[in-house]
Amino acid sequence: MNTTADLILFNGRITTLDRQNPQADAVAMRDGRFVAVGDEREVMALAGPATQRIDLKGRRVIPGLIDSHMHIIRGGLNYNMELRWDGIRSLADAMRVLKEQVDRTPAPQWVRVVGGFTEHQFAEKRLPTLDEINAVAPDTPVFILHLYNRALLNAAALRAVGYSKDTPNPPGGEIQRDAQGNPTGLLIAKPNATILYATLAKGPKLPPEYQKNSSRHFMREVNRLGVTGVIDAGGGFQNYPDDYQIIEELHREGQLTVRLAYNLFTQKPKEELNDFKSWAKQVKPGQGDDLYRHNGAGEMLVYTAADFEDFRVERPDMPRSMENDMEPVVRLLVENRWPWRLHATYNETITRALDVFEKVNRDVPFNGLHWFIDHAETVDERNIDRIAKLGGGIAVQHRMAYQGEDFVERYGAKAAEQTPPIRRMMEAGVPVGAGTDATRVASYNPWVSLSWLVTGKTLGGKTLGGLTLYPSSNRLDRESAPRLWTEANTWFSNEPGKKGQIKEGQLADLAVLSDDYFSVPEDAIQDITSVLTLLGGNPVHGDGDFKDLAPPLPPPMPDWSPVRTYGGYQKRADNGAERKYAFAAAGCGCTNSCDVHGHAHAAALAANVPTSDARSFWGSLGCSCWAF
Repeated sequence: MNTTADLILFNGRITTLDRQNPQADAVAMRDGRFVAVGDEREVMALAGPATQRIDLKGRRVIPGLIDSHMHIIRGGLNYNMELRWDGIRSLADAMRVLKEQVDRTPAPQWVRVVGGFTEHQFAEKRLPTLDEINAVAPDTPVFILHLYNRALLNAAALRAVGYSKDTPNPPGGEIQRDAQGNPTGLLIAKPNATILYATLAKGPKLPPEYQKNSSRHFMREVNRLGVTGVIDAGGGFQNYPDDYQIIEELHREGQLTVRLAYNLFTQKPKEELNDFKSWAKQVKPGQGDDLYRHNGAGEMLVYTAADFEDFRVERPDMPRSMENDMEPVVRLLVENRWPWRLHATYNETITRALDVFEKVNRDVPFNGLHWFIDHAETVDERNIDRIAKLGGGIAVQHRMAYQGEDFVERYGAKAAEQTPPIRRMMEAGVPVGAGTDATRVASYNPWVSLSWLVTGKTLGGKTLGGLTLYPSSNRLDRESAPRLWTEANTWFSNEPGKKGQIKEGQLADLAVLSDDYFSVPEDAIQDITSVLTLLGGNPVHGDGDFKDLAPPLPPPMPDWSPVRTYGGYQKRADNGAERKYAFAAAGCGCTNSCDVHGHAHAAALAANVPTSDARSFWGSLGCSCWAF
């Protein structure tokens, strides 16, 4: 080739996910694209005097990961304000960092733990009680969101949001009360999460300059895990164009470190059609560039089709008006050639949505329009075939890794074996891509998803190793799983052939891994990170030997931000530490049922008392509580 490379990586084990050239030793990049992938001697022939050369020292390299379902725009605006329990495997540790953050957070700010964890990941197998939270935070508002299922507010947070005996339950939600009718601090989604999101929205927001800083830190955090692309699924309380100004400003300034395709999520119940009519005049699918572009509608098309998943409670039936509400919206989208995505957890909702799609298709043919279902945990074979016939796709997420135990308890282990039936989808020829649905449900960590795809295990379960949900027939091998995180996800943003492989001509996005994904034990997959992430051939994250390659970020703002102290996803403790946590939980009886709620864990965590003998210490407190 008559070209000189800008950058060459050599002495690596490069998995290209290009079936014509699956493995390589070296790769060369120029002007943001791969220009040579192959044998080290051949690739090195493209080196010139100005070419940067990086010795990978035998590390595994994969294409940059693409998350087909994340809420990164909304998440970025709030990232610096949030304390992450993602990855923490002990409630004792979670409460310790909560107390530390309470101590450093100034009034009138809140301490927020907003999703990304499950009680099942804790050795104690429970959430904190309200008494525990109030003990570590008597004056600072604390808001803890657990999946789409509930939120825990301490007394200070209840005062801040103004919930009292006179506050009525909103539609679809419950404010739990004591015998006198006063709110306890527990908010329950029944059946949807509106009460949880509306309450969270009452908290203080960061000023615009801090939101920019926060968004940059969140992007760098996913870069640290090897992510170079995201399809943003919109979200509640994320209005277009107002809440997109920060990300668009970062784009104009050249500060995006992920490629971002965004969908527009309706915000006004009963006015959804007007939302999409207005947006269709403002922006067109594909408008933008390789870093920031519009991707169509959804994941909310109409509010009457939103079957929020909470496997602790019965499946919600969608209102009778769902089809009549959805049809004009879908018709408008097809007529304007807008791709769309639809949140649908349950097969019953999918059946009714497909009835609408088939009706519209008879009048206005889809003709290759890329539309897809998000989630689809209980989709059946008939509906998979209907999706295939209409040319649709399915984007799956690892929500079952966080909620599998709840699903099994309600529906049984047999029903859980195909939640979702990924193998069957692929066999039917349906495009299938993977993502996280971060940040308010599962964590944004792609390696937890990849572990779930390969092992079929939850984060918790009967042992610290997790509950195995799926038989081998519904699990993926180690090559197929990352394909759903790279090449396959380009279908969902209408970019096949542009990225997703380490291949000549494609965008030069890749991740150099901390550990060899293809050889580590299954249980270690979830602990992998990236030591060098490239976006368009430029380093956007570096660690270890490569830490000086990526440009530094300014410190997280404000100065009390949890990100300054803890970062984001927490590194999992070693097995010895996890065994210690399990021993402590068994010693205090927190995994056993009883009728006593009050105990002194939180107070003890804050006190200067000896706790080295877990069994005798916690036993002396007489602790015996049940976990809701």
